[in-house]
Amino acid sequence: MKGLWDIFSKGLVLENPIFVLALSLCPALAVTTSVVNALAMGLTVAFVISTNNLVVSIVRHLVNPKVRVPIYITSIATIVTLAELLLKAFAPLLYKELGIYLSLVVVFAIILARAEVFASKNPPLRSFVDGLGMGCGFTLAMLLIGAIREVLGNGTLLGYQVMWSGYQPALIMILAPGAFILIGYLVAAFKILSERIEKARAERGETI
Repeated sequence: MKGLWDIFSKGLVLENPIFVLALSLCPALAVTTSVVNALAMGLTVAFVISTNNLVVSIVRHLVNPKVRVPIYITSIATIVTLAELLLKAFAPLLYKELGIYLSLVVVFAIILARAEVFASKNPPLRSFVDGLGMGCGFTLAMLLIGAIREVLGNGTLLGYQVMWSGYQPALIMILAPGAFILIGYLVAAFKILSERIEKARAERGETI
């Protein structure tokens, strides 16, 4: 269990897809204007990456290495299409809000990267846990960005007013430049946090 927890937890901070690996920044800039949109995109990516990791791990011995990338992309596209259909059927308004960015999940670098780096070389359970950890790390990053942008840019959180009545929203925060600046500060904060975690592990004699 400790091994599985190590695989899962690394995606939360030490190898966070957005704040550490700097992968799939497009949705972090485009759909994090509100917590709801950020959560929906985060959960969608978590579902796709964990499911795809499982599929890739199961078929890894059956796939010719020369055609592995097209196989991985086909798997991702199929799972993304399923996620789109589910959202369109059960949450049409959210589906409309996310728009084209749902389809772009197919080419998110983090999904293909985990399939290539981890799932293609590990058994199904470990691969699924790796995808789940990366997906949760991605979702947490999206939520953090979305919450800060919504509060500062609109004065609301989950649609409810949280700032005082005279608060003047910082409109730049609901635009892409504001998101880019915010992500820069959060990357720096996660760098500091990662270094402290690694230092604490080293002092305890744990393998990093």
